[in-house]
Amino acid sequence: MSSIFSKIVAGDIPSYKVAEDERFLAFFDISPLAEGHTLVIPKVEIGYLFAIDDVVLADMVVFAKKVALAIEKVVPCKRIGVAVLGLEVPHAHIHLIPINHVSDIDFSRPKLKLAPERFIELQKAVQEAL
Repeated sequence: MSSIFSKIVAGDIPSYKVAEDERFLAFFDISPLAEGHTLVIPKVEIGYLFAIDDVVLADMVVFAKKVALAIEKVVPCKRIGVAVLGLEVPHAHIHLIPINHVSDIDFSRPKLKLAPERFIELQKAVQEAL
């Protein structure tokens, strides 16, 4: 069975994509901890980040860095925090979360509810910052 992320890659489920190449995809988390909270995934479904081939994993981190730097230009924050939990969806992914305090990356915090218009506004701004 395909993960929800594989369905996003296939276009079966809509998403707010911010960056994409032949191997990776970055899109906004629809239940974000902060505006700009982005998920970076390999397009090939791999269940665990540390099961990814070394070269592909290194390239994924470089891809994530480009996305993080673009988010940082758009969303006021001190840094882009990085989290890898790996339990929520059986498809390897990296969370990029704009943060100002350590507590901003606490996944037990209530998630934001953003209007589609806000997602689209942020999406365009991050894409332009790339």
